[in-house]
Amino acid sequence: MNINFNPKVFSSLLILALFFSLTGFAQSDPTAERRVTGTYAIKNATVITSPGKSISRATVLIKNGLIEGIGSNLIIPVEAQVIDADSLFIYPGFIDGASTAGVGRPADPERPSNFDPSNPPDEIAGITPWRNVLDNFDSKNNQITDWRKVGFTIAQIIPEGGMLPGKSAIVVYGGKESTNIIAQNTAMSARFRAQGGGRGMYPGTQLGIMAKFRDLYKNAELSARHNRLFASNSGLNRPEINKTLEAFYPVLDKNIPIIFEVSNDLEIRRALSLQKENGFRLVLGGATDLHNVVNDIKAANAQVLLSFRLPNDKTANAKTEEMSEEMKNRTQRVKEAYEHILKEAAVLEQAGIPFGFTSIGGKSNDMFKNIRTMIANGLSEDAALAALTVNNAQILGIQKFAGTLEKGKLANMVIATAPIFSEDAQIKHVVADGYIFDYEIKTKKNGNGTNGANGAVNIEGTWEYTSDTPAGSSGGVMSIKKEGDTYKGSIDYDNPAGNGKAKSDMNNIVLSGNNLSFTFNVNAGGMSLEVNVSGEIIGDEFTGSMSLADFGSFPLNANKKPNQLNQ
Repeated sequence: MNINFNPKVFSSLLILALFFSLTGFAQSDPTAERRVTGTYAIKNATVITSPGKSISRATVLIKNGLIEGIGSNLIIPVEAQVIDADSLFIYPGFIDGASTAGVGRPADPERPSNFDPSNPPDEIAGITPWRNVLDNFDSKNNQITDWRKVGFTIAQIIPEGGMLPGKSAIVVYGGKESTNIIAQNTAMSARFRAQGGGRGMYPGTQLGIMAKFRDLYKNAELSARHNRLFASNSGLNRPEINKTLEAFYPVLDKNIPIIFEVSNDLEIRRALSLQKENGFRLVLGGATDLHNVVNDIKAANAQVLLSFRLPNDKTANAKTEEMSEEMKNRTQRVKEAYEHILKEAAVLEQAGIPFGFTSIGGKSNDMFKNIRTMIANGLSEDAALAALTVNNAQILGIQKFAGTLEKGKLANMVIATAPIFSEDAQIKHVVADGYIFDYEIKTKKNGNGTNGANGAVNIEGTWEYTSDTPAGSSGGVMSIKKEGDTYKGSIDYDNPAGNGKAKSDMNNIVLSGNNLSFTFNVNAGGMSLEVNVSGEIIGDEFTGSMSLADFGSFPLNANKKPNQLNQ
């Protein structure tokens, strides 16, 4: 029997074997095996039907996955199963404006023997606008589970790749037996990033990408015109079929927009420049660093998907007393830039630009914390909710059946224990495509195990963690100590080579209130893989999750050992 060794599959299994998980996200029905196929009544809840509009002690009637009615005086049918929702808050299901959750990257094609780096084939240059993101989408990926836990029920998924990686699709985070596809080819994805970082071929720079985009767009216009003339006139040469140019036709007709991923104000200006020249519908995806271009965005009538990712505040909060004058000035510029980013959502709201949120580059565990930070910096709660619901429904063109809670719309909703942006809010249920996902509520503890005399959380000491992944159970120790204004630490884990434990430094340790996050690297098969950990400390317990790109996240539990460092 021949056995073919696949390094990529081996690496994936190895990574899974390194993950540790815990019971912090215990769920009564996390897989949503039961679907709302009959009639259900969710009774006596505070129902927020849309931003700024709510009904107290209301009942939501659901029948066959659709909202049958909402109100405080509804007559509940005798056949309805009643769910008591006293003290709970019901919101429209969240919509992710652009996401790569569950999306894999296609394999790079081999270069031909006569490869010309100045004029590479489209596919090798990362120009594949004909691709469908669904060809590389795994609806069972753990990343989808993570985003659904924080309330997302629908997402526009975008392809991975180079300059023009393909077309997006809209999916619902529903049951495992459904295709969960709402719409295909909903937008063309574009970015100012060359295939493979450029790799010494055209277009290898942002200016080269702009030039290539202009060339493709104009050629697509000529191709479309030629096709129309050929179809209605005789005596014309037959047009050549070019799948790259044909992929632009829906953009030319303004049936779909182009989502340009942008990471700074320069890329925003370049995307706006291309839109002004060519007239396509533009969505700025993952936008940040936009305080200087708000007026330009508004003038272009461009739509915005704002990243809820926020930068690390370590430098922004640095003390400057003992710094040199040069370092003080540099740190001050960093602080100003940091404060601008915190206020960007509020600036968009004040400018009257209805924006949506995107998970691009963000972490599910950080979402509510970061949105609360934006609210503390001027964003209204109504605008924050709109960015998760009705605005993204408008941007995606699905407002007829999603974005608000109304009779006849999909029964997609988030059910929380408190107003959704409050510190105490926990998500108890998520309804997606008629499937109910239940999550166990964590009881807040008042223990003083990790609190100092001033009530501050003390993370110094030795923590024992446990994990349980599809690859098996594991455990280890992490040790943390404070040095000045920063923390140092180490974590051990099962050695991938199979001989005992290996140890890694804990990097980027950040303690914000009760929330702890850090990263560490695992060496496996000659590769260094970064693992992200974040969670909450209550008493002597840490409850959170760890994640690695492409594999989603797994719960992580740790308990602090009593020793001399814990005093």
